[in-house]
Amino acid sequence: MTVEQNVLQQHSQKHQQTLLNQLREITGTTDIQLLQQALQVSSGDLAEAVAFLTEKNAKVPQQDETTYYQTSQVASDRYISVGSQADTNVIDLTGDDKDDLQRAIALSLEESSRAFRETGITDEEQAISRVLEASIAENKASLKRTHTEVWSDSPNPHDRKRIDNCPVGLKNVGNTCWFSAVIQSLFNLLEFQRLVLNYSPPARVHDLPRNQKEHRNLPFMQELRHLFSLMVGSKRKYVDPSRAVEILKDAFKSSESQQQDVSEFTHKLLDWLEDAFQMKAEEDREEEKPKNPMVELFYGRFLAVGVLEGKKFENTEMFGQYPLQVNGFKDLHECLEAAMIEGEIESLHSAENSARSGQEHWFTELPPVLTFELSRFEFNQALGRPEKIHNKLEFPSMLYMDRYMDRNREITRIKREEIRRLKEHLTLLQQRLERYLSYGSGPKRFPLADVLQYAMEFASSKPVCTSPVDDIDSSAPPGGTTGQPLPPPSTAEQDPLPPLESSGSASAPTTAPTTAQQQRVPIHKPFTQSRLPPDLPMHPAPRHITEEELRVLEGCLHRWRSEVENDTRDLQGSITRIHRTIELMYSDKSMMQVPYRLHAVLVHEGQANAGHYWAYIYDPHQRCWMKYNDISVTKSSWEELVRDSFGGYRNASAYCLMYINDKKPFLIEEEFDKETGQVLSGMDKLPPDLKQYVKEDNELFDKEVVEWDTLQARKAQQEKLALAAAAAAAAAAAAASAASSTSTTSSSPQPMSTESTTPDNTVLQQEPEYMEQPSPTNDSKHLQEDTERAISRAAAEQEERSPEALLNAAIKLEYARLLRFAQEDTTLENDYRLQHIIVYFIQNQAPKKILERTLLTQFADRNLAFDDRCKSIMNVARAKLDLIKPEEVNMDEYEMWHQDYRNFRETTIFMLTGLEFFQKTNYVEALMYLIYSYQYNKELLSKGLYRGHNERLLGHYRRECLLKLNEQAAAMFESGEEPEVTTGLGIMNELVVPCIPLLLFHDVERDLLAVEDMRNRWCSYLGQEMESNLQEKLTDFLPKLLDCSTEIKSFHDPPKLPTYSTLELCERFSRIMAAVARTPTEER
Repeated sequence: MTVEQNVLQQHSQKHQQTLLNQLREITGTTDIQLLQQALQVSSGDLAEAVAFLTEKNAKVPQQDETTYYQTSQVASDRYISVGSQADTNVIDLTGDDKDDLQRAIALSLEESSRAFRETGITDEEQAISRVLEASIAENKASLKRTHTEVWSDSPNPHDRKRIDNCPVGLKNVGNTCWFSAVIQSLFNLLEFQRLVLNYSPPARVHDLPRNQKEHRNLPFMQELRHLFSLMVGSKRKYVDPSRAVEILKDAFKSSESQQQDVSEFTHKLLDWLEDAFQMKAEEDREEEKPKNPMVELFYGRFLAVGVLEGKKFENTEMFGQYPLQVNGFKDLHECLEAAMIEGEIESLHSAENSARSGQEHWFTELPPVLTFELSRFEFNQALGRPEKIHNKLEFPSMLYMDRYMDRNREITRIKREEIRRLKEHLTLLQQRLERYLSYGSGPKRFPLADVLQYAMEFASSKPVCTSPVDDIDSSAPPGGTTGQPLPPPSTAEQDPLPPLESSGSASAPTTAPTTAQQQRVPIHKPFTQSRLPPDLPMHPAPRHITEEELRVLEGCLHRWRSEVENDTRDLQGSITRIHRTIELMYSDKSMMQVPYRLHAVLVHEGQANAGHYWAYIYDPHQRCWMKYNDISVTKSSWEELVRDSFGGYRNASAYCLMYINDKKPFLIEEEFDKETGQVLSGMDKLPPDLKQYVKEDNELFDKEVVEWDTLQARKAQQEKLALAAAAAAAAAAAAASAASSTSTTSSSPQPMSTESTTPDNTVLQQEPEYMEQPSPTNDSKHLQEDTERAISRAAAEQEERSPEALLNAAIKLEYARLLRFAQEDTTLENDYRLQHIIVYFIQNQAPKKILERTLLTQFADRNLAFDDRCKSIMNVARAKLDLIKPEEVNMDEYEMWHQDYRNFRETTIFMLTGLEFFQKTNYVEALMYLIYSYQYNKELLSKGLYRGHNERLLGHYRRECLLKLNEQAAAMFESGEEPEVTTGLGIMNELVVPCIPLLLFHDVERDLLAVEDMRNRWCSYLGQEMESNLQEKLTDFLPKLLDCSTEIKSFHDPPKLPTYSTLELCERFSRIMAAVARTPTEER
């Protein structure tokens, strides 16, 4: 088959080879004959083919030499161009065996074949349709949810507004993170972006599409253009790809749901794009052979050189995405080396025609965009389901492909042979080194140099003349100089420990002689004494050794140890040099002429049945990596990419690598204006029709922003009017109360009523409830007592008794008292900020004018005792407040500080309520209080260190509450009882899942580990046997758990808070925090 014929026939050929690749991946079967028979039997249905291969009675078909020769040329999972045999070789399963299973298979084949003939839609396309329909259904369901539920956008458009020229994200419209990862990787190939944006459909199809492909592909291309144009010029932080996904769904017709491999989506997406550009290319060049830009961009060719049973063959094939096996390899080059050689290839290089078979692949033409699919899923025959391979696989940021090119075939073969020889030598050296490092014949082995050193230390120890058991006195402490000997061996063998344990005060008086009692016996204290007594040997020692024996032995051992150490160093040095030689084998300039730079890494986190996808894409203009995670687009680093992509760490690993030819900068270069020479950016990139489309969408968004701002301004005005009305009503009530009080205490009018009618009194009435109350109870009573106490102290210490002097002295005393509180070190259960607002202001360095006005307000409280001294001081304080000019104290700033303190008290109540519920193990009730306390507290701490509470403490209990709920829900699920399972999944969906993004948002290590623990707990059920209804519920739930890291979701309104006086709040704080302080440190 020629290269030209392959190009013309690639559409029909790709389908079968793609299925062959997938089938080989899933089942792990490498027998090409068996794989092809499974495809024939299943008529291309992947599930049927897997079932066929996993049947115990599946038989391998026998093929003659000619048939095998034909299939061997296309037997690799790297091939894309393969002739289809599914239509010509239908196997009749209804002949011999008439059981139900066989009849069902035959009926399935008949239905599948008839459906394809009638609609032109393959089973593969129907499978993609199923997952797309599930995504669309999830999206439609999410649109019905209110803004307080999990999947909704923020109602505030400012939260969804694009900042400067930051990249635009893609909204996850229902388990479509795979769509976002693939589309973002392609969009950031600027050449591909230009091709899509400037695509115009063929003129002949404007009226009516001629066939199914045109009816399917052209609308999709139009929606893809719209999506790309929004990603270029939108004012939104992220855009909605629903319409493009909707086109994909409408292109197929199926009502069933089935999990679809994401690599299949990428294959199909490129196929559709190729078809669309092929129609345009054929129209533009009717006479000469058209060039398809998608083929030019993504497809390459390789030469298969092989020998089959002594017969040599060569075959040129096209490829797109190149699959690589991961299992058993440590880096990308090892994967490629294994993929380029199949079978026994010795006969390829020899002149003799042996019976061995094998083949090599050599790239003849590499595409500008080189994509590798990493096969991280394999079929577990025992469990009957696919599993993910989490092995670590390293890949470089710059990949040199010279060693795999056909033009370097001979030199690569030489180098491979040299590497093979070096590796054989390396294996021998490592085996020899292992004998030195693991010496011995028993189960425990040690380095030989250490063994010789130990022998030398034993020989050099001070000789002893007694048995190690003869010199131990069973009646005296260890190390003693006197005592009785041990019992006879027959007694000692039964239990040698009790005599040693009984050598204390109870046994010594009765067993030791009188002389021993009078003699001072040194006592050995093993836990307090730094060294052993001198008469107790440190190590075992030889009984008898002469100087001559010791001299000879030490000489031999020294020499042998030096020889062993030298041999070990020589072996290690040789091994290091061989490793270095292998690493540098392809480092000469002649083998570094085909550089490919890493452009994008598509990452999957989770298990085989469920997970989350995102992409790392290199930005050559900012020279940094960007992380595209649905609506979130953030700067990243190579270190983060390595952590998430190499595998072997958690459940995340790369499943697709996209490299670009580093010698073709047009792939990522911006376009220039032909007239001005300026770089085209933003809307200037777009053709006129797309400019208008984006302009209209931006106008809609601007309108939404204006409407939101107008609504918020109206709400603020209404709140302001309501506050003013309430203040006026309160002022009127206070005036009436004061007049009534005056009339009952005096028969003639008093002059003090003049202050109560001044206009500035409305300001006093608007003070916070913790500063003034309508009656002397709760907070006001507590504050009143503090104020009266300060006035009494001032009167006792102050010589001048004028009201103004007393007021100034009382304020100074009160401030000094509160300053001491603010500067005092406190315990966990005592927080003086709750006792008085001034303490909070001092610790947070509030302006002096704010402090003065707040203290004046305290002394201007009408609820002070009605003695003449307090009344006069109150009147002076109110007069001073009236004299404060607006320019002296910024009332907006004053109110802001007081609002911050109200927020602090409210956050405290949230925290205490949540902690109290947590201590009572009522985690469901505790969660929302802890969530809101943490969020409000973080807002406070953003203004200052002492504005809020301990963030780590709140973070700990928030995290622990989620872990406890996760454990409860998992235990309910494990019970298998329907009500319990429903309740458990309800807890996860309604409480835990919406909160997981909050743990991931700030990238705190303990929070990340907690999320990983929760996800692993549920993913562990995938490999367990369970009822079908449980399996279905688990399958529905896992994508939500694994796909909830894309955005911060909104919650229901905060729970209602009880009202506490200052004394009640402080007492409650002390009690609850004391219980927290008693918790072990590692648990809080």
